[in-house]
Amino acid sequence: MSVVIDKFSGFCWGVVRTVQIAEESLAENANVYVLGHIIHNPMEIQRLEKKGLKTISIDDFESIAHIGAKVLVRAHGEPPETYRKAFSLGIEIIDATCPVVTKLQERVRKFYDQGYQVIVFGKKDHAEVLGVRGVCNDECIVVKSSEEAMRYVDLTKKSVLFSQTTMDRPTFLQIRDTLKSQIAELIVDSMENIAVEFHAKDTICGQVSGRESQLQKFAEQNDVIIFVAGRASSNGKVLYDVCKNVNPRTYFIEDTNELVDEWFREASTVGITGATSTPQWHMNHVQQIIQTTYMVKGT
Repeated sequence: MSVVIDKFSGFCWGVVRTVQIAEESLAENANVYVLGHIIHNPMEIQRLEKKGLKTISIDDFESIAHIGAKVLVRAHGEPPETYRKAFSLGIEIIDATCPVVTKLQERVRKFYDQGYQVIVFGKKDHAEVLGVRGVCNDECIVVKSSEEAMRYVDLTKKSVLFSQTTMDRPTFLQIRDTLKSQIAELIVDSMENIAVEFHAKDTICGQVSGRESQLQKFAEQNDVIIFVAGRASSNGKVLYDVCKNVNPRTYFIEDTNELVDEWFREASTVGITGATSTPQWHMNHVQQIIQTTYMVKGT
């Protein structure tokens, strides 16, 4: 049985940048904190905690304001209120927001300031979406499906559709087409005819969407796929589904204690892949465990 790791897997460049900034900051200062889990992967969180990184929430700002603490803003970004509160308390912010997320926030703010109804395809309480909601005073509509869009969007307003960067493109396109078929129409108001504008901005991260075709090929090439990711990872869920749809023998794990003997029976090839927040060292560990445990067993 051969066990191979997907060569296109591992951290996206935004996560690589964030982890690098965290490690450099820890080397310079012992009092480094991060707002929320730095990434959605418990193994990598534990590794950085051993280096001294401490996870906090914005409610902890007052308690660390007088110890020379530095607070890292993770790749997901934060709403403007977070920066204002840190400044008022004299807390230094280390901004590791992914540039893709920063660009999304800037574009949302631009259209909001121009009076557009802002629609976001995403998860309302996801950290990235909380930041986006913050730049438009929480005056946006967050939806996860075409049905929700038709239920909550005011079709008489000029509108713009964005996406959380880690959502799936097919659903985004479905929502776009559903709204466009309605908002692009001439809306007849009781006072006057109003031609309503609609814009759809595909803000899904290219490293998430670009991996879909690569993952499909990888899943097809192997008898079994072990998908390694944190269960809180948004893009992990998307990419896992891509694998599962191609190869029914795709299994999701956070750590090696979840591996099951039965998965490997009559398997000649096992492929290991993961989310953009799954560290390479962890996939190497999973590969080693499979090779030393299940290949020795002759499963």
